[in-house]
Amino acid sequence: MTDWTLEDIVPQAGRIAVVTGATSGIGYEAALALAGAGARVILASRNEAKGAEMLARIRSAHPGAEVSFEPLDLASLKSVADCADRLSRTLPRLDLLINNAGVMAIPARHVTEDGFEMQLGANYFGHFALTLRLLPLIRAGQSPRVVTLSSLAHRSGRIHFDDLQFQRSYKPWAAYCQSKLATLLFSMELERRARANNWRLMSTAAHPGFSRTGLQSAGPNMGLDRPSLFDRLSNLIGPFVAQSAAAGALPTLCAATSPDAKGGTLYGPDGFYEMKGSPRKSKIVPSAFDQTVWRRLWDVSEQLTGVTPALAEAA
Repeated sequence: MTDWTLEDIVPQAGRIAVVTGATSGIGYEAALALAGAGARVILASRNEAKGAEMLARIRSAHPGAEVSFEPLDLASLKSVADCADRLSRTLPRLDLLINNAGVMAIPARHVTEDGFEMQLGANYFGHFALTLRLLPLIRAGQSPRVVTLSSLAHRSGRIHFDDLQFQRSYKPWAAYCQSKLATLLFSMELERRARANNWRLMSTAAHPGFSRTGLQSAGPNMGLDRPSLFDRLSNLIGPFVAQSAAAGALPTLCAATSPDAKGGTLYGPDGFYEMKGSPRKSKIVPSAFDQTVWRRLWDVSEQLTGVTPALAEAA
């Protein structure tokens, strides 16, 4: 996959894609590229006004593009259920789900509507519940794929089963790293279960390296009256080590569209420390291959969200 670019995206005409967090950053760039390749793209995000703006931008860049907006708040299991229900009633199938949305390194501990630590809740539990609720629709798709966004931060992550919600001692970066390890483990366990249950789908993961998006400021600056140290450092070193959101979206697009992409894999940039560059198969830390952790996390996630893949297994 050396020097894989937008030109390598195979035609997507006839395919239906849902991209979460598609009103900015990596998600928007992925949605824009998929629409340009002919896919019908649903932008699933919280901000309806921003959604309308991004739809207009995509239609301006690609006249005739079939794009729409779907309200989705991943920090609310009710919003996730409502979104999945609307999609299940209005779509004939789903060929591609890109679990992209996320928050990063919130300085003080916040919780979701359902009481989950915000980063684990929005980055992981919301996508877990959404994916499982959409499984019947995905299984009806044409060579369907689920691409889940992880991060280089997964390498420093650990699933704190003894304090999953960081109630005893909240550390912003530890919570973020846990959430991004969780999304990766979910992607790999979904692929394992798909093979074991003969589900017609491929599950893989991607990370954008160090890409300049709103992620670096939105989370670290939450609740602060001035830019965080991380935001200031990112602005200082970004021009030297970071890449654009469009470049950062390439691993996602490669995982989503390349005929050579494989399930149970992580795709990221090929440059120094995978911070920027062309998409390639990325390094996964050895500890992340422990399938007992995959299964335990999945079981805990079912218990906490109340969502199981029973419908998909019966489909």
